[in-house]
Amino acid sequence: MEENQSKIEWIDLTNDRIGISKADSAIFVLILFITFAANLMFGSVSTGAWGVLSILASILVVFWIADGLFTNRLKFPRNALLFPFAGMILLGFFQILPLGSFSVSISPNDTWLAILRLIVFFLFFAGALTYLNSPKRMRITVYSVIVFAAFLSFIGILGKLSNPDFVLWFRQVSYATPFATYINQHHFASFLVMTTAVTCGVLFTGSTHPDRRMLLIVAAVMMGLGIVFTTSRGGLLSLIVVLVFLTILSFGVSRKSHSRTHQKAHLRRFWILVAANIALVLFLLVSVSFIGGSDLVLRGIGVAGPQDFSNGRFTFWANSLKIGVAHPLFGTGLDTFEYAYTQFDTWNGAIRINHAHNEYIHVFSEAGVIGLLLVLAFIVLLFAKGLKLLRTVEHPFRRGLAAGGLAACLGIVVHSFFDFPLRTYANMFMFLLCVTFAISDVRFPSVVRTKKTHRKSERVPS
Repeated sequence: MEENQSKIEWIDLTNDRIGISKADSAIFVLILFITFAANLMFGSVSTGAWGVLSILASILVVFWIADGLFTNRLKFPRNALLFPFAGMILLGFFQILPLGSFSVSISPNDTWLAILRLIVFFLFFAGALTYLNSPKRMRITVYSVIVFAAFLSFIGILGKLSNPDFVLWFRQVSYATPFATYINQHHFASFLVMTTAVTCGVLFTGSTHPDRRMLLIVAAVMMGLGIVFTTSRGGLLSLIVVLVFLTILSFGVSRKSHSRTHQKAHLRRFWILVAANIALVLFLLVSVSFIGGSDLVLRGIGVAGPQDFSNGRFTFWANSLKIGVAHPLFGTGLDTFEYAYTQFDTWNGAIRINHAHNEYIHVFSEAGVIGLLLVLAFIVLLFAKGLKLLRTVEHPFRRGLAAGGLAACLGIVVHSFFDFPLRTYANMFMFLLCVTFAISDVRFPSVVRTKKTHRKSERVPS
């Protein structure tokens, strides 16, 4: 008796490059180190932490040049997303130019420091696009990020239950509510939204081996619990948007066949994912209610809290828009918001406002219409390139990683309407890493369909 079984096998038709310089490998390690170190240094919002990151970025440039000397070719990515980034840097330089007796920026020194930060982010982003250049490096980066984020979420939950006013049980914070290694718990929620999106992206496309699948599920649940424990309404909303987006993507990109049988299977899988997402959100809310009390859940979903559910955001937004209207083309200068806001503050000035609590309005006030258009151009190019890659890529892990990276970026886009998560610089590094996951043109193994034939012989008794 003969039985035929068709099976898809993944055969790696690409080989790692031969003759990789030590500088090349050092840059890859440095990219990971910067990402994790920025997080561990309390989100890198202090001047000292940023000084360390600037030194690390300088070392990255040195290794980059050394790698160019070794290979006789200085590598640099050709990616359209770098242009809006470079445009914002050039806009900052224009703002500090002495135009007669004045400059566009109302505080040139602060704008100069903002330009330096943008240059560091630009170098990190270009480095990630250049040196996360193999399937092996992509996998190492992704699983390192997932394990790191799940562990920090666990630490954050323990800290929230035991001593919520301390960062890692030794640094007390009186001006904000910390969580895990971050001074601002809402910004740590954004960090977890990004890492949860990457984890679920890999899971939803079915691209993992069964032995790793349980690890990813546990990590995703731990991160989800962390998001709810932060009581960040913007973080919880972003998580729901991410899960819906990933469900739609996993249904759309997996429909490779037009046969009725396969379409029914994909539709069934879609509703299974919908049910799984609803079950996950309910599980997180019920678990936190059981572990930490119902007040956390009520605060997180916005049922309990101050009478003004916006926490003053509507007033901040209205006043911030006045800044942009007064300086419509170029704004008041990068990193000058806190100085400009005092001129339009309708309150008594007792509360110092450093951010608009809406990143798009904030950019409009500091960089005008030109800066806002640069940000929107970056977002449009990101999703255009990410969705194009999802339509064309075949390897399931690469497809899942692209979906997760794109969903992570969407989570930040949504959360930025209510907060300023990327002003915590550790989140900016993670965001740029997720952008790399979503758009990087890394050649993964090709799929080869093989047919295996198994022969079973029956012995006829004599």
